Amino acid sequence: MSATRATSARASVLRRAAYPLLAFTAVVAFGVGGFMAVADIGVLDASFWVIDPTSVELHFREHGTEAQERLAKAISVSTRVLLVLTGAWIAESVLSAAFGGSIKEELRKVQLKKEIEETDDHVVVCGYGMFGRTVANGLAKRDAPVVVVESETDEYERAVDDGHLAVNGDARREDVLTEAGTGRANRVVCAVDDSNVNIQTAVVVSQIAPDCRVVVRVGDEMYESLARRAGADDVVIPEVMSGESVTEGL
Repeated sequence: MSATRATSARASVLRRAAYPLLAFTAVVAFGVGGFMAVADIGVLDASFWVIDPTSVELHFREHGTEAQERLAKAISVSTRVLLVLTGAWIAESVLSAAFGGSIKEELRKVQLKKEIEETDDHVVVCGYGMFGRTVANGLAKRDAPVVVVESETDEYERAVDDGHLAVNGDARREDVLTEAGTGRANRVVCAVDDSNVNIQTAVVVSQIAPDCRVVVRVGDEMYESLARRAGADDVVIPEVMSGESVTEGL
């Protein structure tokens, strides 16, 4: 979890707990104030009565009237019930704020995993940087099924927010590619902003899905032959393609 997310989670816990804490404080104040008014005792004694209601009966054995005792007992019962309710409210609010987001996140991952398992003949896009994002979004506009593999949590979250099925992990790992359904895919695009990582990914893809077409993005022409030896069917050099597009438009 990033620092921003951690700060947001702590703020959420505090916000959710604020109202029940105020209610709990109000109940304590009600009990203390009520005991002070009915029994004419000090704040310390009244606070102790809130904690230990048996003190009420002991006090009225020697002091006060029967009516005062009944009223004090009513205050004691009401205070105890309200303290239990507000305490439960505090616990529910804190637990919900602290773990509710985690539970939702886990449920989302389970749902994504299930959808990926039901997806086939798709394109696996490894890397959701500028190049990978452009490829994934372009395919999505054509209604082509896409599964993104991204190791950086923030970029993974961005891919999911953009509506893509996604796996959070290193594309060079066989288990991660398998989770992305590479064995059922028709194409894998190695789109990370690192030629070496893309070539390593191509090697793994060629081993687990030899019939899958592999497209490898490299940053320089010197990597092209290496990428093809690693199993790339197509090698893309964005800078070269951009330069050719500009030249054609002149």
